[in-house]
Amino acid sequence: MALAIFDLDNTLLGTDSDHQWGEYLCDRGLVSADEFRARNDQFYEDYKLARLDINAYLRFVLTTIKGLSTREVDDLHSVFFQSHIAPFMLSKAQDCVNQHKANGDTCLVITATSRFITEPIVSAFGIEHIIASEAQIIDGHYTGEPSGTPSFAGGKVTRLAEWLNTKPELKLQEHYFYSDSRNDLPLLEEVSHPVAVDPDDTLRHIASERGWPILSFRD
Repeated sequence: MALAIFDLDNTLLGTDSDHQWGEYLCDRGLVSADEFRARNDQFYEDYKLARLDINAYLRFVLTTIKGLSTREVDDLHSVFFQSHIAPFMLSKAQDCVNQHKANGDTCLVITATSRFITEPIVSAFGIEHIIASEAQIIDGHYTGEPSGTPSFAGGKVTRLAEWLNTKPELKLQEHYFYSDSRNDLPLLEEVSHPVAVDPDDTLRHIASERGWPILSFRD
C-alpha cells in the first residue's frame, strides 16, 4: 500500500484557494477591497517567488475571521466554496485521486493554506486525510493567530513525519507526492515518487533534470 500525497492549490485545484478567499471577501464587501486585494496579491507574488513569510501571511489571512465562531466561518465558507472553488476543481485531478483509492492507497492532502479554508475542499475531493496550517481557536472562536508549525516548505516534511507517527497502522512501502510548486521541493526530495503537476518554471526545470514525471491536470 502507498501513501498518495497531494498539494492542493494549483495542483488538485486550478486556482489558489488562499488567494480566492481574499477575492471572495473583497467581492462580498467584507474587507476594504482595494487595500486588502493589494496585500493579498503581494503575498501571492511572494509565494510564487519562493520568498513568502508564511507566519506574516497566515496572520493576514486569519485577521479576516478573528473573533468569529467556527459556525460563522463554516457558513461563510459554504458560499465561498460554490462561487470561488467548485468551478476550479479539476476532473483529471479527481481521476488521479480515484485511481489511487482504487489501488488501495491512502490519500492525503498537505497544504500551507489554513484548515478552515481547505478542509471542506479536500473533503469534496473524497480525501479523508489533511495536513494544513492551523488557526488558534479558543472557546469556539478564532483568535486571529496561527497555531503550531505551518505546513509550508520544510514544514511539510516536519508535519508529515508527525502525522505518520500517529498512524502506526499504515504499512506504507511507497510515497507519492504531487505538487506544482518549487516551495514543495523539501518534501518532493523526501518521497520515493515525486511528481510535478503543472509545475512552475523552477520546478519544471528541476523535474526535467532529475527525471521526475511531469503531468498536467488541466489539459
